[in-house]
Amino acid sequence: MGTTTPAPPGPQPSVDWPRVSSLVVGQAAVQAGSFALLIAMSWTAVQLGGRGAVTAVTLAATLPRALLLLFGGALTDVLGPRAVLLRATGVRVAVLAAGAFVTATTESLWPLVALALADGVLLGLTGPASGVLLPRLASPEQLGRANSLFSMVLRLAPIAGSPLGAWLVVAGGIPGAVAASAVGCAVWLGCAAHVTRGMTRPERPPQGPSLLSRSGDGFRLLAAHPRLRWMFVACFCMDLAFLWPAEVALPLRATDRGWGVGAVAMVLVAFGAGALASAALGALLAHRIPAHAKLVVTGTGLAAGMAAMALVPTAPVLAATAGAVGLLSGLNAPALVTAYQQAVPEGRMGAAMSTFTLSGIGAAPLSLALFTPVSLHLGVTGTWLLCAGLALLSPIAAAVALRGGGTDPAAPRAGARARTAPEITATSV
Repeated sequence: MGTTTPAPPGPQPSVDWPRVSSLVVGQAAVQAGSFALLIAMSWTAVQLGGRGAVTAVTLAATLPRALLLLFGGALTDVLGPRAVLLRATGVRVAVLAAGAFVTATTESLWPLVALALADGVLLGLTGPASGVLLPRLASPEQLGRANSLFSMVLRLAPIAGSPLGAWLVVAGGIPGAVAASAVGCAVWLGCAAHVTRGMTRPERPPQGPSLLSRSGDGFRLLAAHPRLRWMFVACFCMDLAFLWPAEVALPLRATDRGWGVGAVAMVLVAFGAGALASAALGALLAHRIPAHAKLVVTGTGLAAGMAAMALVPTAPVLAATAGAVGLLSGLNAPALVTAYQQAVPEGRMGAAMSTFTLSGIGAAPLSLALFTPVSLHLGVTGTWLLCAGLALLSPIAAAVALRGGGTDPAAPRAGARARTAPEITATSV
């Protein structure tokens, strides 16, 4: 990780597509393996100890990950993404390989809990480091395309990983699923080495703040920078609004109407297909679509589509509506991430992405805890409509951010200038 030569003069590409491709391939492998492991561990825990065992494994995986995200962001800003990613991912490969061996030699719950705990800690450390890479590989004008391409991986990973995990449990039990996750993680380690090659450790004052104090940098950034804060609100409101309808309301509606579990699958497939199609379109044309259209127009359409889904009378119409909502989501979600990243002050991307990732993880339990008791009074339809109203706050917040949102003009933003491919290797990350 030594110093590199300055970038040569002359025009340079605005997107380092070879590294972006490595990032996408590596994340596809590790994300699919992680989803396969999640399904396999949940199923195995049920067999070993029922609902209590599943709860123990889930908490072991999620709580340390949420806590370590804050430290992961601080570490990324101090050490740079290369040091954090390569070291933590290398340890994760070793942990998963050892987990495959241990689970093959014993049939008890404790290896699953221990594996989930260690995996959650390592994912928490590497999450922010992964999140800072795309803004380093693409200019501000092209960042939307790169995020659209990356969002396709995130949407495909559970589609591919979930059935893979189920098949691995049937074919070889939990050891096979753990081993498959280790292989995916090893692929990501190799890709991460290529993506971060030449990214050096940032220069910091000898007597800088402690890691513990820096762990709150993400929240301090939100307090200090209105534009970033409004984009965070836009992202969080959309996540919070979507989760309860998808996780709770949809199965309840299918049960009440007698549609069966096939209707749930049909709706989710329609939404996923629409989102994939528009994400692919965004990967080609996102830089040509105005930010207002991607953030405000599609966000308003998402809120209206969610309201329509709450009111449609039949499963086929619900699936068609979900497909239209997916089309809008495939443009809106990457645009929200892109606008958030572009609002981050220079050199603070790790802290900002740790808070952003934490909000995504926290939105799921918060949505369930908030709207489930509300549904006892408003019913499924009324609560679904309430979620649609909450989703409408996202384009409103995005419009405020686009209008300026009180941005501090003295604070340079991450992505405020185009980084060319050779400059990436010489830039402190």
